[in-house]
Amino acid sequence: MATTLTATIRAVAVTPKQPGSARQVELPMPTITRGTALMRVLEVGIDGTDTEINQGLYGEPPPGANFLVIGHEALSVVEGVGEGVSGFRPGDLVVSTVRRPDTCPNCQAGESDMCLFGTYTERGIKGAHGYMGEYYSEAPAFMVKIPSALRPFAVLLEPLSIVEKATFQAWRIQERMVWQPARAVVLGAGPIGILGTILLRLRGLEVHVYAKSAPESLQGRILTDLGATYQSVVDHPVTGIKDELGQIDFILEGTGNSAVAFEAMAQLGTNGVLCLTGVSAGNRSIEIPADVINLQMVLGNRVTFGSVNANRRYFEMGLEHFQQAEQTWPGIFERLITRRVPFGDFLSALDRRPEDIKTLLTIATA
Repeated sequence: MATTLTATIRAVAVTPKQPGSARQVELPMPTITRGTALMRVLEVGIDGTDTEINQGLYGEPPPGANFLVIGHEALSVVEGVGEGVSGFRPGDLVVSTVRRPDTCPNCQAGESDMCLFGTYTERGIKGAHGYMGEYYSEAPAFMVKIPSALRPFAVLLEPLSIVEKATFQAWRIQERMVWQPARAVVLGAGPIGILGTILLRLRGLEVHVYAKSAPESLQGRILTDLGATYQSVVDHPVTGIKDELGQIDFILEGTGNSAVAFEAMAQLGTNGVLCLTGVSAGNRSIEIPADVINLQMVLGNRVTFGSVNANRRYFEMGLEHFQQAEQTWPGIFERLITRRVPFGDFLSALDRRPEDIKTLLTIATA
């Protein structure tokens, strides 16, 4: 029998495609039904997707609704479980995945991040309400249990899953040949760039990061402490990094800038692989040296691929690497959390500042 809690909850919602529409709304308390758990949200990470949805660049409400609850990076605690739920109990910490499958072969095989039909939904982004509210209900298939020791930074698991997938798939692609990567370049020093650097350093690669921030910025200091080299693109433009470094085996692009993505293609070394993770909204047109890039890609056996979202296995990989990285660089993940904002100040959280790395919206404490 379904249990209904007669109350309302607060959430942050937008009217998709309407700039600056973020506001607090009241919704019915989610129900606990057979096969689902009631989740109480502790904190939500703010990323570029949230701010761009609030800018009206994209976003899609659930069917029949004219608003979308945003937020797709959340740490929650199990408040209650319905009949038939196993493996979870009240008090468990959980990070839920983002994408929900459609009927395509990839989705049905557990690879919703590789969806063929494109009719998937994504929490807080496309066709499904997100986590920026006090409660939500969830099915165990999309819930990843979090060890209590990871509580201070577990909300970073979703962005970590993105680079887990990017690096895992790059290495799988390169099984096409004998490949012994030694040098990597990361473009961007936001959460994706720094988390990607952590994974690449754990693999033992020499890592060079290029971004807009000054070398003495917090981002620059963190990257240096990871053993990476950090340069500002103000003094070291992307178009010159191949001349500076020589052979580049892997490039992780995390800027969301289409011009940077195409510039990176021309910097890739022989047998190298470039992964694009940034999403560029808009209709920018640029000129590119198409013949040169084509020649290099073909004669140099280079690969460029895109990667979006992540399925459950990449979240589980992230849990392992959380622990490995904390042992190697104690406190590294908490350094990425630069602002914690109370729930009532959600507009401040959505207002990205130059010094921000990861802003968290605190919904509740536990």
